[in-house]
Amino acid sequence: MSLSAESAPASNVAEYTVSEISGALKRTVEETFGHVRVRGEISGYRGPHSSGHAYFCLKDDRARMDAVVWRTTFSKLSFKPQEGLEVIATGRLTTFPGASKYQIVIDEIQPAGAGALMALLDERRRKLEAEGLFVAERKKPLPYLPNVIGIVTSPTGAVIRDICHRIADRFPVRLLVWPVRVQGETSGEEVARAIEGFNAIEPGGKLPRPDLLIVARGGGSLEDLWGFNDEAVVRAAAASQIPLVSAVGHETDWTLIDHAADRRAPTPTGAAEMAVPVKADLVAALASLHARHGAAMTRRLDSERRHVSATARALPVPDMLLALPRRRLDEATTSLGQCLRVAISDKRRSYAEIAARLTPGSLEALARDKRAGLRHLATHVDHAVRAALGDRRRRFDRVAAEMRPHQIKARSQAARVDLDRLGERLSQAEGRLTEMRRQRLGNAWRMAASLDPRQVLQRGYAIVRDMENTPIVRASGLQPGMTFQVEFAGREVREAVATGADGGPPAQQNLEAASPAPARPKRRPSRKASAGEDQGTLF
Repeated sequence: MSLSAESAPASNVAEYTVSEISGALKRTVEETFGHVRVRGEISGYRGPHSSGHAYFCLKDDRARMDAVVWRTTFSKLSFKPQEGLEVIATGRLTTFPGASKYQIVIDEIQPAGAGALMALLDERRRKLEAEGLFVAERKKPLPYLPNVIGIVTSPTGAVIRDICHRIADRFPVRLLVWPVRVQGETSGEEVARAIEGFNAIEPGGKLPRPDLLIVARGGGSLEDLWGFNDEAVVRAAAASQIPLVSAVGHETDWTLIDHAADRRAPTPTGAAEMAVPVKADLVAALASLHARHGAAMTRRLDSERRHVSATARALPVPDMLLALPRRRLDEATTSLGQCLRVAISDKRRSYAEIAARLTPGSLEALARDKRAGLRHLATHVDHAVRAALGDRRRRFDRVAAEMRPHQIKARSQAARVDLDRLGERLSQAEGRLTEMRRQRLGNAWRMAASLDPRQVLQRGYAIVRDMENTPIVRASGLQPGMTFQVEFAGREVREAVATGADGGPPAQQNLEAASPAPARPKRRPSRKASAGEDQGTLF
């Protein structure tokens, strides 16, 4: 026997909708576990979603929990999730009613312990080393005495005071400090921007470009120094055009920037000592070099002075050098007067001899002789000129006699007769040559007409060609099933198909069937044909 719904016993259990139950559970979980730290291994991480959110799971050996990192939080994380890494996630628990699941909304995530950090650090080191960021060939030498030093560190720590004090004690130079956080989530990004900012300063600008960079921080734990293991910091240090000294931590502390920097200092104070030499030592060394230089110059001058003295002793006395020239001068002075008197006597004697030859009588006789010679030459020239004129006159008369009008007319008439005779001969020769060439042209034309294959077609023959317009001269050139062309008289072309065996009678019969019946060959013209048909044919 069954009971109806109206007769069923009443119950005081409250009824809830699915949404009410899900909301109550959500409030309970969020109020009970408002802010928690969960340790577990990341599983199912595939990077941020297209929306920017990251979804994965945290698990241990017995349980599994969904986790989500919202986009605004993911961009601020100092440590990005990685598949299989054990982490400590800080956030709040909540539920997802759409799937009846609970999850943790992560606000901060850190590696779980030094072991995980060291594993992550070693993995990152191997990755950057494979890219060649740590090779020795990339490292630049430090300047011996920089004018400006750029320092990347915290402006409030003891590190900057130690560096400034040490540099001031050794060799005071200009310092530029780029303040950054050296610990925390944003420390790596700030250090990378500082290195890139110093390299972006143009030389010769209002702000001097550093000759050397020092990235410094005091000692600390691995977590405290984690910002200097950031990949952006390492890449900025490796790409720096300015030589860079890494002074992060104490001598036993190592970070990835130490591998990428051009030089690693054990402490920030050691970096200051590497950057500049000791001014007092330089002054002392310079004074020592100056003293050595002065002593060397003194010794060199003494040596040169002794050498000059020895050379001077070897040279003769000036009186000894001038004794012989002075004696020669005295002797020449003594003999100069006598030589002048002898020379004057010789010249006077020569003048007297010449004057004796230049008396008025001798000059008059010489003039008479020259005058007689000129009269003789004038007479000779007169006779020669008269003879030449007579000869020229006779030649002129002979030419004039030949240039008379009747003689010129007679010669012109004779030449005209010769010209008319030559013109008639030229006309006759031109006619004969034209007739001869006309005959040659006619013979050549008749020969070409007789050799024209289309003239043969008029007598009933045909030309066989393949489809490529190549003549077929033998029956073996036709294959069974081959299409070919047959040209008849009047440029008529017909296509045909070869049948039967190669070169056999059936093909020849088919060819004869495709071609029109050849006309009976005409009777060979007799040898008494007309002059235009005296050339025989080839058939």
